[in-house]
Amino acid sequence: MPLVKGGKITPDSLAHVADDAELPAQPAILVSATRFLADPEGLLSRPGGKLGVIWPNNRDIDDLVPYLDRLAVVALVFPSFRDGRAYTQARLLRERYAWRGELRATGQVLRDQFVFMLRAGFDAFEVKKQSDAEAFADTVKRYSVFYQPTGDGRITALHRRMQLRHSESAGL
Repeated sequence: MPLVKGGKITPDSLAHVADDAELPAQPAILVSATRFLADPEGLLSRPGGKLGVIWPNNRDIDDLVPYLDRLAVVALVFPSFRDGRAYTQARLLRERYAWRGELRATGQVLRDQFVFMLRAGFDAFEVKKQSDAEAFADTVKRYSVFYQPTGDGRITALHRRMQLRHSESAGL
């Protein structure tokens, strides 16, 4: 599955590990919430390892909060394009918990929703088709100004105008 990260199509550095599989020697892994919660300290203490968790949208994000400072990736699941609970989870992670790690969208990640996912704070996307990956990479560059504040950290058009006025008045 192609991964779009930072506006570029990139290889996934994390090995996806099934619940019943042995942990690979590869230091960077992505595990399910079930496997993670069964032994969080064991997984987090792997030597030299980068750990990511696939977090379903029907699980409370508060269960993940105690471990956020030690996780490299949280992959939020979109089981259907009509199910937007992962947007709420993303905003909570970015805005309430100020989490700055990689926030990955996985599952039914569609072109139509890509800008909304960016605005909610997602910065990596697992997509099904190469053509979608290319479209996503282009979309990142397309929009630079937004009106609504959200979890992606960009300043709004209003704040840009206020900064401009302030700098103009300071120059007088």
